[in-house]
Amino acid sequence: MTSRPVTARPTMKDVAAAAGVGLKTVSRVVNGERGVTEETAARVREAITALGFRRNDGARLLRTGRTASVGLLLEDIADPFSAALTRAVEEVVRAEGSLLFTGSSGEDPERERELALAFCARRVDGLIVVPAGDDHRYLLPETESGTPVVFLDRPAAGIEADAVLSDNAGGARDGVAHLIRHGHRRIGFVGDQPHLHTAAERLHGYREAMAAAGLTVDQRWIESGTSDPARVAAAVARLTGGPEPVTALFTANNRITLAALHHLPPRPPALLGFDDLELADLLSPGLTVVAQDPPALGAAAARALFDRLAGDSSPARRTVLPTRLVPRGSAERPPH
Repeated sequence: MTSRPVTARPTMKDVAAAAGVGLKTVSRVVNGERGVTEETAARVREAITALGFRRNDGARLLRTGRTASVGLLLEDIADPFSAALTRAVEEVVRAEGSLLFTGSSGEDPERERELALAFCARRVDGLIVVPAGDDHRYLLPETESGTPVVFLDRPAAGIEADAVLSDNAGGARDGVAHLIRHGHRRIGFVGDQPHLHTAAERLHGYREAMAAAGLTVDQRWIESGTSDPARVAAAVARLTGGPEPVTALFTANNRITLAALHHLPPRPPALLGFDDLELADLLSPGLTVVAQDPPALGAAAARALFDRLAGDSSPARRTVLPTRLVPRGSAERPPH
């Protein structure tokens, strides 16, 4: 039995020789650094492809202390909002020459903690977290040892960290004011669990808009809880039934809006949702929404993380991005 010859793995020196450039030039191209002309970079990439060169990340870790990887923790990666965040984060991470690892917490604080610490144990360079829990002090040892963490969609609790958020209260306030301008006075609110930052802020915006219009909020018009379709169906039935039903509904996230659309009465109330939905403009009437900008949120969070990795040591920042009211018809129905 004859053994197969072992082919040496090509090195940066081999690439440099094949491309006719110096070792530092190859290093810059491989690591996505500046200072190389496009013509030279193309020659280096051709040599990399021809030789089958692959970067040795183990050696990189020993040399720089960096693994060229980022961890992203989301509520649910299958949710359209989370999917858009992921794509935006991934584009920035890829442009920085790094890999993205993702996980879903399922709104479970213990699962969030478990995943975050697992990513840290695998030496990710930094974390982007859409938090489920309300105590993030478990990350203090990681941040104190130099691992930057950026919170996305909701702020951290118990630690100082960068956060990139939407203007949840302002968006809700604008949306409810839009319903009021169309003649609605009895407006129902169907929201997520009240301990969540986004849910609390959207309820706050609802109350602000009602107060600004001189309208008293009846507590019976407010339904907060999980996004479970059965819970939303029961909430919609109660709010739109009885002798004094609400004339409009404000559904405070995309999953709640989707569930509500399946359970509207034959004479539906005006409907305004927080978060845009795919094909919302194809409904009849089209769905009026307060739209966030998930790509901008994800990109801003990723850029904030790489700023920290590049040495930014300024105090923690909170970045708040505006929302946008998109009228399409469903919220413009008059009261009946």
